Order: sequence, then C-alpha cells, then structure tokens
Amino acid sequence: MSRIADKAGRLPVGLRSTVLSLLFGKLVPFLSTAGLRFEQVGHEQLTVSIRNRRKVQNHIKGVHAAAMALLAETATGFVVGMNVPDDKLMLLKSMKVNYTKRSQGNMRAVARLTPEQIQLMHDTEKGDVLVEVTVTDESGESPVQCEMVWAWIPKKRPQPQA
Repeated sequence: MSRIADKAGRLPVGLRSTVLSLLFGKLVPFLSTAGLRFEQVGHEQLTVSIRNRRKVQNHIKGVHAAAMALLAETATGFVVGMNVPDDKLMLLKSMKVNYTKRSQGNMRAVARLTPEQIQLMHDTEKGDVLVEVTVTDESGESPVQCEMVWAWIPKKRPQPQA
C-alpha cells in the first residue's frame, strides 16, 4: 500500500485522491462498490470519505450503519497497511462501533497512528494496536464512536522442527 501511495504522491494534487481510490479499490473491490474515497494517505494519518448517496443509505436516508463501520475499518486498516512490513499479514482483531446520534450528509473517517505504534510494527514479529479513528458527518459531529484493533503476524508460519 505504501508503494502505491508513494507513486500516487508524485501526481498532481487534483488527481491523487481519484487515482488512490481506484488503485486501492482494485486491492479491495468492496471499497469501490461502496464508493469510498481516499482523501489523504500517509504513514501517520489517513482520511477516507463516503458520500451520502442512495446505494449506501439506510431507510431514513442517512449513511447506513454498516457503511459507517466500513469507513472506520477502512481508514484504520489502510493506515496500518501503510506501515506493516511486507513479510507480515495484517488482520482486524476487534471492532467496536457505538452509534451515538443520527448522521447528517457525507461522512469522513480520519485514522491516526503514533510514531511509537509504527515502530512497534517494525520491531515485533507479531502484535496488535488500537488505532485511533474519528468519524464525522457534514455537521462536524461524530455520530459514531469506533475502536479498531489491528493485529499483524508473520506471513509464513514457522515450520515444525523435525
């Protein structure tokens, strides 16, 4: 993910979000289906948004609860993916989502990692991290509070000793 973001970072500012959204949508096709848009991609902070349009709406014309959770999961997962070494596999370990109020309009999720969390991913064979994420709607309020814990493990399983 980091290599893709680095290459897209060389593009003109107006094209970056579109190109990143298309390329990341190829990695995880469901993101394209939901229409998620990658606004800012970095190692310490990543921003993803979703427009309140019919295909992601609930029965009261707001962004569906599952789409809000997807937004938070995507932002946190991709910021972890920007930092986990290539020889590690990342997995969502737990997801806690509390809906606190009705959302208004489009939504945005901003996920953040500290330099210490990033260093931990590079220094340890396996582990997990609680990724800070803030999800806001057009009013600037947070209609949902989320806790996402991501884990990483080696891609290759240790071979049993003969």
